[in-house]
Amino acid sequence: MKKILLIEDNYDVREMTAEILELENYQVATAENGKIGIEKARAFAPDLILCDIMMPEVDGYGVFEELSQDQKTACIPFIFLTAKSEKSDLRKGMAMGADDYLTKPFEAIDLIEAIEARLKKNSFLRKEFSRNVQGINDFIKEASKYQNLKDLSADRSLTQYRPKEEIFSEGSMAHNLYFIQSGEVKTYKHNENGKEYVTGMFSAGDFIGQLCVLGSSGMYTETAVALSHCEICSIPKKDFTQLLFNNKEVSHKFIGMISNNVLHMQNQLMGMAFDSVRKRAATALLELYDKGLIKDDDMGISISREDFAGLIGTATETAIRVLSSFKDKGLIQLGESRRIILADKKQLQQVADFG
Repeated sequence: MKKILLIEDNYDVREMTAEILELENYQVATAENGKIGIEKARAFAPDLILCDIMMPEVDGYGVFEELSQDQKTACIPFIFLTAKSEKSDLRKGMAMGADDYLTKPFEAIDLIEAIEARLKKNSFLRKEFSRNVQGINDFIKEASKYQNLKDLSADRSLTQYRPKEEIFSEGSMAHNLYFIQSGEVKTYKHNENGKEYVTGMFSAGDFIGQLCVLGSSGMYTETAVALSHCEICSIPKKDFTQLLFNNKEVSHKFIGMISNNVLHMQNQLMGMAFDSVRKRAATALLELYDKGLIKDDDMGISISREDFAGLIGTATETAIRVLSSFKDKGLIQLGESRRIILADKKQLQQVADFG
C-alpha cells in the first residue's frame, strides 16, 4: 500500500481528499499546516506528498524547499495544490522543482491520475539495473513501458567475437553502440601519419561506440577490436536515440548507464596533460588491474608495447624504458608474449599517487 501525505489547511478539502485517497487503497496521513507537514514527512516517509500552497506557519513553497534539502525526503514526488489559477504561482512551484500541480477544485479522477503518473515515474527512476545484458534488457523494457514505445521491448542477444576480431572500424557508419558482457576490447585510431594509437581499454560492463553514434559525422571515429573471446550486445542507433531524446527522465537514467565513468575520463585527460610518464604508466597498469584485464593468476596481460604507449600517451621507446625501470625496481615482471605481471601493487600505487 502506497503512502501519501496530504498537507492542507482547509478542513473540508483535507477530509474530502483523504477520503478519496483511502477509497483508492492509499495509506493517508494528513497535516493542517506546513510546519506539521514537514515533521510528518520525515516521520511518515510517504511515497508522495500533496501540499497546498497558501497555508499558515509555513506555506507550500517553504515546505517543498525544506524537504528538498533533506536527503531522506528530497526524492519524494511532490504535487502542489492551489486555489489560485494565476500562471505566476504555477510557474514558481514548477521552477522550484515540483513534480506537478492541481488547481482546486479538482475532480477525483484528475487527482488519482496525477498521483499514479508521479508514482510510476518515481518507481522507474529509483529502480536500479545491473550492468549486464539482462540489466540492459530490463531497462529497455521498463523504459518502453514508461514511454509507451512497443518497438523497444525486444530482448537483445549476444554476439560472439574471437580475439583480434573487429567489432567496428574507424570511418564506417555508426549504426550501433555496444555493451561488453564478457571479454576485453581495445579501441584505437590512426593519427595523420597513419600511426595507430590506443584510445581505450574496456572490459565487461562497459559500453563502446556511444559517442560515435551521437557524432555529427555519423561515423565511427575509432576502431574496436576484441582482445579475447568476447560476448557483446549491440543496441541499434534508432533505439539508442529514442531512449536518449524522447523523455528527460529516461535520458538521464540511460546516460548514467552508458557513460562508463565520465569523471574518471576527465581525470585521465588531466593526467595525460600534466602527469609524468612514470605516473601515467603506473596509473594505467593499476586501472587495467581494476578492470580485470590484469588478473591475480601470474598471467598478467599480453599487450604490445605500442598499445601500452598509446594508452599512456607517449612514444613506444619511452614506454619500454619506463616498464624496464619498473621491472628493475621489482614493481612488475615481464613474462612471455609481452605479458606484464604486477609484482608490487602497493609500490605501483605510490608511484601513481606521487609520481
